[in-house]
Amino acid sequence: MTENKYNIMIVEDDNTIAEKIKSHLEKWAYNVYIAKDFGNVLKEVSDFQPDLILLDITLPYFNGFYWCGEIRKMFKIPIIFISSADDSMNIVMAMNMGGDDFISKPFDLTVLTAKISALIRRSYSYAGQLNTIENNGVILNLMDGTCLYNGEKTELSKNEFQILALLMENSGSVVSRDTIMMHLWDSENFIDDNTLTVNINRIRKKLKDIGLDDFVKTKKGLGYMVC
Repeated sequence: MTENKYNIMIVEDDNTIAEKIKSHLEKWAYNVYIAKDFGNVLKEVSDFQPDLILLDITLPYFNGFYWCGEIRKMFKIPIIFISSADDSMNIVMAMNMGGDDFISKPFDLTVLTAKISALIRRSYSYAGQLNTIENNGVILNLMDGTCLYNGEKTELSKNEFQILALLMENSGSVVSRDTIMMHLWDSENFIDDNTLTVNINRIRKKLKDIGLDDFVKTKKGLGYMVC
């Protein structure tokens, strides 16, 4: 994230997995805390005040479903379940207990990062805590999905907006095509490789129309980035 450092709390008793996630997320400028007292997770949540929680199901003392329910009694913090117990019953239980998303172990860390970014955006950005993203004079309005440059404005479609927002939030870093497609996926809409290419080309045309050439760069074999 470029303008706000969000706090991520990891509730995971496998320290190797927790440290790997922590190291990766810190590279994306998140503040990360790993829970230590599995008998009193709620107190650690209260002390750290996370903006998002990654919560395993199988934990010492009490399972993740229990802690999700307890957290929901006091906080509206977004919760992503991370677990190898990915049968349909556990996924449904996770959602029913108040989870916002579920990702199965083992998982790609870039996919996890994309899900975190999307959930934080839905939970905070549109609530008005962060109304714009700015990069080298390019201003993306998160409230109405428009892009402004040198006084010229262009309207973006939902997918175009989400792609550009992801790239601008991660300015200076390459974002893979797979990460972008996962970021755009929801229950009603799956973005395939061809659709992504079409959306990138449309973004470039719209930006060119307001005087922005080569803002979205292709890194062959890797993905896209803005600088």
